[in-house]
Amino acid sequence: MDTARCLILLLLNTVLAQNFPDEEKDPEYWRSQAQETLRKALELQRLNIRIANNVIMFLGDGMGVPTVTATRILKGQLAGKPGEESVLEMDRFPYVALAKTYNTNAQVPDSAGTATAYLCGVKANEGTVGVNAAAVRGLCNTTKGNEVTSILKWAKDAGKSVGVVTTTRVNHATPSAAYAHCVNRDWYSDNEMPKEAVEEGCKDIAWQLMANIPDIEVIMGGGRKYMFPKNTPDVEYPRDGKANGTRLDGLNLTQVWRDKKPRNKAAHYVWNREQLMSLRPQDVDYLLGLFEPVDLMYELDRNTSADPSLPEMVRVAISVLKKNPKGFFLLVEGGRIDHGHHEGKAKQALHEAVQMDLAIGLARNMTSAEDTLTVVTADHSHVFTFGGYTHRGTSIFGLAPTLSDIDQKPFTSILYGNGPGYRLTAGNRENVSTVDYTRPSYQAQSAVPLQQETHGGEDVAIFARGPMAHLLHGVHEQNYIPHVMAYAACIGQNLDHCTSASSRQSTTASLTLLTSALALLTAPC
Repeated sequence: MDTARCLILLLLNTVLAQNFPDEEKDPEYWRSQAQETLRKALELQRLNIRIANNVIMFLGDGMGVPTVTATRILKGQLAGKPGEESVLEMDRFPYVALAKTYNTNAQVPDSAGTATAYLCGVKANEGTVGVNAAAVRGLCNTTKGNEVTSILKWAKDAGKSVGVVTTTRVNHATPSAAYAHCVNRDWYSDNEMPKEAVEEGCKDIAWQLMANIPDIEVIMGGGRKYMFPKNTPDVEYPRDGKANGTRLDGLNLTQVWRDKKPRNKAAHYVWNREQLMSLRPQDVDYLLGLFEPVDLMYELDRNTSADPSLPEMVRVAISVLKKNPKGFFLLVEGGRIDHGHHEGKAKQALHEAVQMDLAIGLARNMTSAEDTLTVVTADHSHVFTFGGYTHRGTSIFGLAPTLSDIDQKPFTSILYGNGPGYRLTAGNRENVSTVDYTRPSYQAQSAVPLQQETHGGEDVAIFARGPMAHLLHGVHEQNYIPHVMAYAACIGQNLDHCTSASSRQSTTASLTLLTSALALLTAPC
């Protein structure tokens, strides 16, 4: 029965694979497509060297190149297409580069050291955030004097509004590098810190979120439990002890957050989607949204009435931040892409990546490439792959078209180099035709058994659009990225070019206005 079922599934895959447009059989279709792409490439000679009023950084945690490709196929298939020919929003960005992701002490990096690189501009040790490589993970006394600031801080110091949106907890590795200086990424609250670190004066990451840069305009994600005193019942899950507050210092950090805001400013703390969506951005000066005790739910598991989606959070964030005429910096993390891969749940990971791409498209519609630099990248990759000579249009979560020529069993196109999907039945590889490999929680087969799948060590892509985007080209060290964003926005340390750039923009604007006026005067009555 297993063999028969397997053959039926393979036949269905083959039938589905024939579902591609007839126009692709015409060579002229491909020639025209290539010529149009060439035309657009030639237009890129006209570089955008304006000053970026706004900077948006989208970080797909764990979004290596294979994940990008698989996400493209999935997004197309969700729209009823074969998928391979689809175009992601990030695919539309005109400039693409590669980033080397190693940490100063690790060939294959973690999310903390990489976040310090692409936000603070210096490479760091794995497991540390907002400190340089002289700081040692877990040693509190190596923090002082080794702090490094981030592009979020540089933007705030320049008078811009700033925001952080994530699908993880707001004090997770990626967002924490934007505001914290901590030698251990796991010090979410003082409850997770060793006693000696507290006694030596080190502060947990949730505390630093409220204290280091107290006027961050927008903070949205999970992590509610780390903001409340230990054993405080959660507002949403009062009977779940795991959701209770964790803080040993007795602080209610949501109240601390409110108390730090000027009385003449409107500060809103929200914890569910209804509260968030009912806000009028024009009436919001500061926004703190904590929608889950820890990380947000996977998109496929999300309660759509209780928790906002990533695109919904991004829409609100930009609406609030763009009110500042001096512009804004926004960090957006699709953080649960990484978690899906670690758990071997490729379906969860790729649907998270689709959501981030939808958020990128939304941001593109809400801003202009003339004055907004948008950068999309990843901190690291995973040992995720897909292959097996699958036919065109095969479900990205489907089977390879042939059985293994070694054990005569089917295998899914998606596989992991290591992770929890390693399973043996009677000493042999599990027959995937006996399980539902299309379910969201399915753990794809892996070559090496591990409780958690690991990161990959290869370079990741950088996609860029807007002012100075052409400076992201070729292969770069990861810490180069914030220097480009700061240069484009005229914030941080490198400002020598800003006066002349501003003058050019002013001259260009004047010439445009003069041209329009002349056209109006010479137009027939």
